[in-house]
This record gives sequence, C-alpha cells and structure tokens, in this order.
Amino acid sequence: MSSSGQHTRFAPDRGLTGRMVATMFVIGLLYVGFTGLLIALLRGAWPLIVLISGGLFVAQFWFSDKITERAMGAHQVTEEQYPQLHGTIDRLCALADMPKPRVAVADNDMPNAFATGRNPQNAVVCVTTGLLRRLEPEELEGVLAHELSHVAHRDVAVMTIAGFLGVLAGAMTRIAMYGGFMGGGRNNNDQNAAIAALIIPLVSIVVYAISFLLTRLLSRYRELAADRAAAQLTGRPSALASALTKVTGQIAAIPTEDLRKSQPYNAFYFAPALSARETASQLFSTHPTLEKRLAQLAKISEQLGR
Repeated sequence: MSSSGQHTRFAPDRGLTGRMVATMFVIGLLYVGFTGLLIALLRGAWPLIVLISGGLFVAQFWFSDKITERAMGAHQVTEEQYPQLHGTIDRLCALADMPKPRVAVADNDMPNAFATGRNPQNAVVCVTTGLLRRLEPEELEGVLAHELSHVAHRDVAVMTIAGFLGVLAGAMTRIAMYGGFMGGGRNNNDQNAAIAALIIPLVSIVVYAISFLLTRLLSRYRELAADRAAAQLTGRPSALASALTKVTGQIAAIPTEDLRKSQPYNAFYFAPALSARETASQLFSTHPTLEKRLAQLAKISEQLGR
C-alpha cells in the first residue's frame, strides 16, 4: 500500500515539477505586468479589464474539462458500453493508486487520446473511436497510462493555465484598445490613446510570443515525462512505442482539413495532429519528435531488461 502522504504510485518527476513552477512563474509575471500596464495606460477601462480577464481565467480553469470535452465532441461512456476501456483504466488506476477519472469517447477517426481537468478528482480521460479501432489491448494500455500520468502529475491544469494566459493577452489587448479609444478621462484621453496605440500591441505581441514558446517547451517535456511514467508503471515500454509509431503514422495519413480542426487542442493530445512537415518545426511543437520519444522508451526498455 502507498503511504498516507503519497497520492499515486506514478513516479514523482522533479524535473517536470521544476519546469512547471519556473514556467508558471515567468508566465504569471508577464501576465501581472501586462495587466498592470493596461491599467496604468487606460485608467477608464481598468475595471472592465480586471473583470473580464479574471472572469475568463476562473471559468477556463474551473470548467476546463467540460470545455475541452465539448470542443472535441467527447461524451461520457459507461462500463456496459465500453467494458474493455473501463477495465483497462480500472486496472491502471489500481496500479497507480489514484482516483478513477471520468471516461469519455469521441466519435472521430483520428487515432488519439487526451486527458483534461483541474485536478485528479475532476479529470476526464478521452479516447477517439479511431484509436480504439486501431490499437491492440497492450498498446491501448500504454496510451491510457500516459494520459493518467498527466492527470496524476496535475500537468493538465498547469498547461490549461499556461496556454490560456497567452491567449488572454490577445483578448485583453482588444478590450484595452476599445476602452482606450471609446472611453477614458477627458483630460489627456487623446494622449493616452496615442500611447496605448503604440505600446499595447507591441507589449501584447511580446507577452504572447514568450508565453507561447515557454508553454511549447514545457509541453514537450511533459510528454516525455508522461511516456517515461507510463512505461515504468506498465513495465511495457515496447507497447507504448508501438502505439506511438502506429498513431503518428495514421495521423499523418488523415486529410489536412481534419487535422487543422484538431490543431488548437494539440497540447492535450497523446500525439500532435500535425503533418510530418509541420512537426519538423520543433521550436513551435507541443510534442517532442517521434524519434526522441522512441529513443527514450528504448532506453527504459533496456533498463527494465537488466
């Protein structure tokens, strides 16, 4: 049995924790600084800026599981509907000593899976019908262990917050520009509007660019960490490697239009919805290369075999 202070048997990953803390600190700093700048420049619009940014942030964080489920067309399924899927998740949760998340399926031919939710008690793990149709039971187990690792390490919530802050920078800019030109005090409104017109777009671009690159960097590391944790929990890194190869190859064959619809949610997916050419641009990718993921799994396989 696990000790009372330990909530899961997924191996703790100090590297992942450190990167999460550092990334969130920098993004939080950018976010606070950006909000402060908007308030200083647009005194008349600041209540609206604070209210909308705060409200959107809370809603996004609190309802992240429902928002993502709905956006991806996922629906919750019972044990009677999908006994093998539920059985595998039950077994993995018992092995990892963690609460069972809600189980959902998305009617989508693209083979993929995702986990979302603000904490392990409010998480959902979803697989597509395309994934269920293509994978062998041990490959599916590897993918589900990978997703459960995201839930156990709480990096779903971290990525939700990190990604949202970057997007919010753009939304707040539009609010601020509107507030600056349409409202504000009478005294030096023209001067404020002129300053805002120059500074706000520039600062928002910088805020968005830095948060975008930081979240991509963190996302790539968390995928490697989840692969590692899943391989160690199941003891079958080769099954996860096989699933990765199969899923990545099948995604590359999916029509471009379908991939484009799925791209906004790449940070949540088991494998990115990208063509091979797009995946080559690693600086902007949410996932490490297939080669890097397979090399790590091969190394774990070697260690387990000793």
